[in-house]
Parts: sequence; C-alpha cells; structure tokens
Amino acid sequence: MNTYRWMSRQFFSFYLTWGIFLPYFTGWMIHAKGMSVAQASLIMSLGLVVRGLSTLFAFPQLSDRFSSKFLINSMTLGTIIALLLSIPAESFMSLMVVVLFLHFFYPTLMPALDTAAGVLVQHRQLHDYGKSRSWGSLGFVAGGMILTLFTGRFGDEVILWGLLAGLLVFICLGLLRAPQVLSEKPQASDKVKGGMLKVFKVKHFGIVLIIVILLQAAHASYYNYGYIYLQEINTPTYLIGAIINIAVIAEIIFFMMADKAFRNSTPGSLLILAALGSTIRWILVFAFPSVAVFSISQVLHACSFAMGHYAFMQYLIKNISPELIPKAQGIYAAIAMSWSTAVFTVFGGFLYEIEPGYAFLGMVVSTIPSMLIAIVYKKLERKSELEAEMAG
Repeated sequence: MNTYRWMSRQFFSFYLTWGIFLPYFTGWMIHAKGMSVAQASLIMSLGLVVRGLSTLFAFPQLSDRFSSKFLINSMTLGTIIALLLSIPAESFMSLMVVVLFLHFFYPTLMPALDTAAGVLVQHRQLHDYGKSRSWGSLGFVAGGMILTLFTGRFGDEVILWGLLAGLLVFICLGLLRAPQVLSEKPQASDKVKGGMLKVFKVKHFGIVLIIVILLQAAHASYYNYGYIYLQEINTPTYLIGAIINIAVIAEIIFFMMADKAFRNSTPGSLLILAALGSTIRWILVFAFPSVAVFSISQVLHACSFAMGHYAFMQYLIKNISPELIPKAQGIYAAIAMSWSTAVFTVFGGFLYEIEPGYAFLGMVVSTIPSMLIAIVYKKLERKSELEAEMAG
C-alpha cells in the first residue's frame, strides 16, 4: 500500500480536528456552557497536567502492549466518548471531570502519530516525513477555516459538533487497512525493560531533549497572549486570523521542503538554526510593536517550531530503536509540548502584566540557552562522526 498517502491522510484528518480544538474549545466552554474565563482557563491548565501524565506514562506503557493502529483507534474512541459525555455536563465540576478525561486520550494521538511515522521511516516505508507532516499543518488551517464558516452562521454551539464530526471521520479512516508494521502487536522480545531511564542511555538523548524543551517552551507567550497582543497594538479584527495563520503557512512550507533541503544537515545544525530563528523572532516582536513586523516575524515560526520539531524527529529516526520511540515521544510530548509551556505561560503572564512586549522578550531566557547548548551538541555530534569514521 502507499504508506506516504496513508500517513499524510492520518496527519491531515487528525490535525483538522486539532485546528478546531486548540483555538476554539475554551470559547465553547465559555459561550456554550456558561463557564467564566477563569473557570475555563483552570480546566484547560489542569488538562495540560493530565495531558503530560498521559503522554509520559500511559502512552509508552500501552505502546509496549498494543499495535500502533489499535492504540490510535482506542485513543480516538476514548476522545469521542469524552466529548459525548460533555453534552449533558452543565456544572463546573462535571465539565471539568469530562474535559480532564478528554485530555487523557485526545492529545496522546499526537505522539502516537509521530511514533507511527518514525517507525515507518525506520522500516524504509516512508521516505518523506516532513512532506507527510505538512499535511497535518494544512489540516490544522483547514479545520479552523471551515469551523469559522459554521460558527458565524450557527454560533459557538457548533464547535463541539464540528469536533465530533472530524473525530468520527478520523476513526473511520483508522479502521481501514494500515501498513502491516503498524498493525503488529509488539512481541515480548521487543518490550523494553528499564522504563523511561532506558531512553536516556541513548547517546546524547538528554542534551537533545533539553534543547527542544527550551525551544518549545519559548512559544508559551505566543500561544497564550499572541491574540490579545495583536489587539493591544491595534490590529484590525479582520486581519488577526490571517496574521496568525502566517505562522502555520510557514510551517507547512518548511515541512514540504525539509526532506530535500536539509537532507545533508545534522540535527545539531538544525537545532542551532531553530534557536537562532526563535531568538530573532521574539526580539523583533518586542523591539518593533507593529502589525507589519509581527506579521513578518510569523514567518520565523518555520524555525522556532517546525525546524526544532523536525530536528528532534530526525534525531529519533537516526539514533533510537523502534521499541524505544514511544517512550522518547512520550517524554517529548509531556515535558516539551505540555509542562514547559505551562510553566512559561505563568512566566509570560507575569511579564505581560508589566508590559505586553516583555512577555515575548522574556522568551529569550529560553531560546539563548537552547542555542548555546545546541552549539555544544553540534560539537559532540561532530566528535561522534569522527570517531565512527576512524572506527570504520
């Protein structure tokens, strides 16, 4: 079967739903369920904690016992059940319980899909991870754009129904035939003893993890305060959505060209470029508080997010065995994509109250160390290459 088409379809259909959930679900709780902004924020913050625990512990353990296909479909089914349970939930406590239940299942699909893609690349059944992943970014944009049409006509109540419809399509696609390697249950010999610590024994994993944690944490102010900052600098309302989407379009273009453009680049080189681009991005936003400069800085999302994520995936593919990939992905999803963002959201919020621009400048506290550590890693990478050449 065409594994590129299968993986691209899975990425697109999942991120189409994520493009509904991430920007709009908090709004649904406020406008359709009557939650206050503080209540909705608390629920989503606790959801980040649950998300981290799920991806760090539950996902790797389940990956040792079930095939990728079964795991993806099961997590999708759990998500659908949680969404259905949210329909009758009217009180703060009942909605919080249901949404935390949702966060246990739904975000786990991200590391599950990246794990599946990594395994396919290692088995030489997928040759263009970046091009395939670009369909996910395209799906994210499509999800938000399609939903906007319906919310304008039917109100915010349609957010839940749009999310449910997208996930039903995703699970239907998941029930179709998948690449054989993803349908195979892990054998007893493949199960890794030693838990999470086993991954840290892989050469340079710890240092690479620190770099990507710092890189992803630096997006906290943008994710949480970017929208209100654009309002702060008097951006016309009709332009805000388009400006935010510049970042996603830059991400799509990067993923489409990455496999060819960076075929000969090492993860270390890419991580240095990602940290440099991220540092420049946040300094620009702070130094020039204008709509034009913010829009230009959005292009650097291709460096700050996409290149950092791509570099980490390339490191996993080159250095980590298939049975350890779920554990590595779980650690990355929990710490880099969830907990570090949560911590820096608090830090960014403190700075935003002092001066909005400081929230973005403050992110260099994360990006500059990530760049310095990436330079050290690049030297270690080169040393390992030389040792391998001498041994050969």
